[in-house]
Amino acid sequence: MKQQKNLQKNHYGYIFLIPFFITFLFFGLYPILYTLFLSFTRYDGFSEPVFVGFANYVKVLKDPLFYSALKNTVFMWLIGAVPQMIFAFLLAAIFHYTPVKGKGFMRAVYYVPRLVTAVSISALVRQFLNYPSGVVNQLLLQSGLISSPINLLNEALAAQTTVGIMHWWMFFGNTMVMVMSGMTGISKDLYEAGKIDGASSWQMFWKITMPLLSPITLYVLLTSFIGGLQSFEVQQVLTGGLGAPQGSLVTVVMYMYNTGFRYGNFGYAGAIAYYLFVFIAIFSVIILRSRMQDE
Repeated sequence: MKQQKNLQKNHYGYIFLIPFFITFLFFGLYPILYTLFLSFTRYDGFSEPVFVGFANYVKVLKDPLFYSALKNTVFMWLIGAVPQMIFAFLLAAIFHYTPVKGKGFMRAVYYVPRLVTAVSISALVRQFLNYPSGVVNQLLLQSGLISSPINLLNEALAAQTTVGIMHWWMFFGNTMVMVMSGMTGISKDLYEAGKIDGASSWQMFWKITMPLLSPITLYVLLTSFIGGLQSFEVQQVLTGGLGAPQGSLVTVVMYMYNTGFRYGNFGYAGAIAYYLFVFIAIFSVIILRSRMQDE
């Protein structure tokens, strides 16, 4: 009888889940399903949706602007992700395996950019790079490195590199913390055994640390890729939603946003959204399957 009462009391726990499910239903599941519905229609946001079948999906496959946006998105992700991974693993190894003074404070400092919104950072960088009176131009002029102001956001490669560096700076601290948590879980006995066998610190890092960090590495890679393909705020603020120069900062999400809210083609924007979802899903499956095969 007492056990039955305990089971009845446990049912009250489901009541506390109701707010989550209600929120997810209206702000998560419903938008996902409604976007899927709109992707099969022609809808401008005012008139009734007109069913067009797979026309929007076929149009996306033939749209050069979509492929250009996808190329820009992946390229800017690579510019930020590669140094992000290198710096994160390097700093994590230094902080974890060497007696650095004040490393707790330094770890907190490196993590701070993750706490600041992308919009705030983008607005600040835009002011720094403002042409011709931005802080960067003024410092370069006063130091004599340049003779006239330069517009860094007016050159395609320079603008894309700027975005990549911003992404690296914003997220490498978060990656570093996750890598350090993985290093904490590695038994010290493995390193002691490596020392007995005559392995150097470099050999132990590559033969012990890195293989055991592969789950963390996989997680970091996937989340970085998913976040990179959904990049929007930085480019939106830096260019005012235009993706200049020469469309080099137009990402898939920005293209989708402009298609729906600037040009009123919500059906086509929905098709772009689901192509992005499929692209991310395919990449994730490939990475996960390669991981399973290695094991």
